[in-house]
Amino acid sequence: MKKILTIITTVCVLSFFALSADCRAESAIRYFTQGKDVKGSDTPYGNNISIGKYAQTEDAKIYYEVYGKGTPVFIFHGGGVGTPYEMGKIIDKLRNDYQVTVVSTRGHGRSEIGHNPLTYEQKATDMAAVMGQVTSKPAVIIGFSDGAYAAYKVAAMFPEKVDRIVAIGAGTVEKGFFKGDLLVSELEKIDPAFVAQQRLIMPEPERWQEFCSNYMKFWRSMEVGKNPLSYIKCPVLLIAGDEDDHAPIATILSAHQLIPNSRLCIVPKAWHTAFLDNFDVTWTAINQFLSTKHQDLLPSKKVEYNSRYK
Repeated sequence: MKKILTIITTVCVLSFFALSADCRAESAIRYFTQGKDVKGSDTPYGNNISIGKYAQTEDAKIYYEVYGKGTPVFIFHGGGVGTPYEMGKIIDKLRNDYQVTVVSTRGHGRSEIGHNPLTYEQKATDMAAVMGQVTSKPAVIIGFSDGAYAAYKVAAMFPEKVDRIVAIGAGTVEKGFFKGDLLVSELEKIDPAFVAQQRLIMPEPERWQEFCSNYMKFWRSMEVGKNPLSYIKCPVLLIAGDEDDHAPIATILSAHQLIPNSRLCIVPKAWHTAFLDNFDVTWTAINQFLSTKHQDLLPSKKVEYNSRYK
């Protein structure tokens, strides 16, 4: 009898600690370099395991969460240190009127890394797999940085899946523009709490540096120009901070010229994370774009330069 009680007690204790670990994993959420006095969303986007699901795409499982009802909207976060949670204020607003699917991209958060080479096509295939599992309708994609580039490729490869795109901080890219390495050890010096959180969340934390190295190798060779931008047929809203050094204004203007149906919003006094630096301007532009009927989303006139200054 004592032996049975001991076994039961041990199981209960282990279950308690396992549950506690899950609770810590779900509650400890922040975005990279989030300020001490900055409040994020009350919802742990990208780590809300009570509603999280997975989509299988070739060699990896991609994690996502769905909130709200209505027209389908997909959120593709930034890369490297990006997380869905950094876009929490946008998601909080959208979920009141839309069905919002929050995706953790390959190698980020609770999504697997896989073993296939990282390519532009792979990014789009991952996202398309999630989209196909959630809805059969053409959807809105709101992408930031790496997520916006993925949105471009999805629209070019799978045009039937995309109704419109909001692209934040994503212009044309020339090969070699992105340089350097992404070292987890350096990230830990900048924001140790974030790194500890990600290691707790990731399915393969021991491969994090491997992924970061491959990720930067991919970006050093990345090119975004006529292909895929000129093949995008859906309406696109380009948003960029006027102080963005990851996607400088000149590259945003180039993308605007190449995307057939596009319009611009330049956010004043804002860096790459325009939605964090000036949320009101960014949200106003997004809300207007999403609430406009598709047939009324006519492209801005493409004016290369004023003839007076030729």
